[in-house]
Parts: sequence; C-alpha cells; structure tokens
Amino acid sequence: MQQKERTYKMEDDNKYIRFDWAAKRMLRDKANFGVLEGLITVLLNEPVHIIEILESESNQEDYDDKYNRVDIKARDSKGDIIIVEIQQARELYYLERVLYGVAKTITEHISLGEKYDKVSKVYSISILYFDLGQGADYLYHGQTSLVGVHTKDTLKITSRDKGFIKIKTPKEIFPEYFIIRVNEFNKVAKTPLEEWIDYLKNGHIKEDTKAPGLQEARQKLQYLKMNKAERKAYDRHIDNIMVQNDVLDTAKLEGLEEGRAEGRAEGTRGRPN
Repeated sequence: MQQKERTYKMEDDNKYIRFDWAAKRMLRDKANFGVLEGLITVLLNEPVHIIEILESESNQEDYDDKYNRVDIKARDSKGDIIIVEIQQARELYYLERVLYGVAKTITEHISLGEKYDKVSKVYSISILYFDLGQGADYLYHGQTSLVGVHTKDTLKITSRDKGFIKIKTPKEIFPEYFIIRVNEFNKVAKTPLEEWIDYLKNGHIKEDTKAPGLQEARQKLQYLKMNKAERKAYDRHIDNIMVQNDVLDTAKLEGLEEGRAEGRAEGTRGRPN
C-alpha cells in the first residue's frame, strides 16, 4: 500500500500542466515569459526576449470554450510580433485563417499615415492537436523568398534606416509560419526541439533538461502548485478535451463506415442480374 502511495506521489510530482491551459492563464504573466521565450527560441534558433503580451482574441472562459483555440500574441525586444496558437479541433480552412490572422495583425499594428518601414515582422506558430493535411513530419516551416527565375539568386532590398543605407532580404520582412503537428511526434526526445514537442504531446519534461524554457516550465507549471479550485477547473478542461476527441473520432469512424456501406450498395446496384 505504501509503495502505491509513493508511486502516485511521484507521478503527481512529475505532472505538468498542459501548454494550452498554461498559455490561457499563466504564460501571459511577465514572471512566466521565460517558458514561452524558450519555445520560440528553439523554433527560431536564436534567443528571443518577450517584452509584452499584446491583446488577442480567443480568451473566453465559458464551458463551450472546450472546443476553442488559445492564442498568445507577443512582441519581442526587436519589435517583431509572435503569434502562438494552440488548436484542439479540426478546422476546414485552417491555413486560410492563419493567413488572415497574420495579415490582420500586420495592419492592426501600423497606424494610419505611418510609413511602411513601421510594418512589423510576424512569426506565426501553430501548435495543432489534430491531423492537418498529409505529411510525414511533425514540424513544418514556411516563409516567402523572392528567387530569380533564371539566375536563382535571392532578391535583396536597399532601404534607409536612421540615416544609414541598409540591405534587407525578404526573409527579414515577410512573415514566417511554423506548423507543429503534435500527434505526429513519435520519437525519443534528444534535442531541445524534440524535448519541447514531447512536453506538448505527452507532458514529459526531463529532470536534467537544458532545453530553453523547459526548466522554467518544470518549476512553474507543476500540477501540485495549483490550488484546489485551479486543479478542479484544470481537470474539467482535460475531461472536456477527452470528450471532444472521442466525439471527433466517433464521427470519423461513422463517416468511414457510411462511405463503405454506400460503396457496397453502389457496387451491388451496378452488378448485372
């Protein structure tokens, strides 16, 4: 009996809050910026320092919100804007909405009459818990580049910044997109990126992790550090997600079965008497 109690205690000690819950309620606090900075640093492969959280759309708290997306919009020390979005449920026109969200962000953060040099670079990071499209990887990255059709060179733009001539590439100006397909990750985590995806999918964080942001997550996102009311709300959130996933899986299976039945019926009708 004591052995079982010790096992449960160890499991609770190593139980970490899901990232979507933390993003909704905890990572917007300046004291917890280090967790979010770590994920972005790993993806961009350069240090990122968030200076403020900007107003974002999907922060509802009602029961129906179990099907929601969660997003954080932040500005870093370079003035770039980072959108981090966590999506649980399938959405038919997801990429179109991501594009719209980035375009809207760009226009929202430049005042009427300002010069276009005030346009912010935007990074869009989508953490998806549903199967988007067909592909073998768990991480996809895309950006706009302007390449010579015949020469294959990359176009560079000359601009003036604070009296100095500056050369920019499209990469420095146009948005970048990261799609993390969490369900496709099935590896033993060895790199900082893999450790992050392992946490996003399975809630695992190594005790000796050196991945940026995950040591902070170990300290600040422990289940046992929540009070009783917070744990109750969190457990309800997890239950809602499980119900939602079960409903979606059932609908998918029923759709497949209906398709097979229709196919069999069509085949029967097509046979000669």
